[in-house]
Amino acid sequence: MKRILIIEDELEMLRNLTTILRLEKFRPLPAENGRAGIDLAKKQKPDLILCDVMMPGLDGYGVIAALRADAETVTIPFIFLTAKAEKLDIRAGMNLGADDYLTKPVAKADLLAAIHSRLERAVQQAVPEFKPNFRSALPREEVLGLTKRVAETLLWLAQGKTNGEIATILGNSESTVKNMSPYGMLWIHLALTQ
Repeated sequence: MKRILIIEDELEMLRNLTTILRLEKFRPLPAENGRAGIDLAKKQKPDLILCDVMMPGLDGYGVIAALRADAETVTIPFIFLTAKAEKLDIRAGMNLGADDYLTKPVAKADLLAAIHSRLERAVQQAVPEFKPNFRSALPREEVLGLTKRVAETLLWLAQGKTNGEIATILGNSESTVKNMSPYGMLWIHLALTQ
């Protein structure tokens, strides 16, 4: 269940947004002011943040500035939901790093479309597309720093060849291929997890 932090000082609006999100199978995390919102964002690491701009104490601009300055919260999708509808207000919010800017009153369908869109984009950005090239062992040598022989072994492993078949193709013994396979797979694992 995706967690959505709602930072809103108007309690009736906060309750309404919480109800809407709960009915849509999200887990709302309500915060009544900017400081509470920042604390909750750092503790809960929500999947998305909805934030008002005009709040006493720390306004929405201060909230986004604090969250974008923190390495642990910088990538959380952030949507302003506010009555400030002037072009300068929208531009200011976007310049601070907001992913979207919705003006009140907002239709439920528009709110949910913005949320789904930002959540989908976050998933796409978090998972880099992996497009292996099995035509040559060269990319594995260059990118992963493997020896030529290990890179060739991985090339054939990736194409579904058995250790015996690879040994025949490369002119090695089957035991040599077995020894190279785990070494190469470890390098791939390390390269993909960094």
